[in-house]
Amino acid sequence: MFLSNLINKRSLGDIKEQQAKKYLQAQGLTFVEQNFNCKLGEIDLIFSDPDTDILIFVEVKYRSSSKFGGAAASVTPTKQQKIKKAALFYLSQSKITPSIRFDVVAFDNEQINWIQCAFT
Repeated sequence: MFLSNLINKRSLGDIKEQQAKKYLQAQGLTFVEQNFNCKLGEIDLIFSDPDTDILIFVEVKYRSSSKFGGAAASVTPTKQQKIKKAALFYLSQSKITPSIRFDVVAFDNEQINWIQCAFT
């Protein structure tokens, strides 16, 4: 039971990441990379904004209920620190120094909420 729930959650997470990716592309952002992993953490999506040359690190969260604060609230300060460290590692590996931004795409049920500059 536990394993099937874990697999279903991961599959749902993949679906939500794809939905977020399509949504952000429709907003004019350029897709760079998905699921960047390193020992410091993971970044769900990486985009660039062709109008500003900003590199955007995106955390995608889904909650079927807002009972515990909703999807955006689940990006805790601890999670933010992990994302920041992974982003710095990504930048050091790619040897680029663009301006950066951290966004959250939060799905509460089927409602999408794109939070730009969600944290610094």
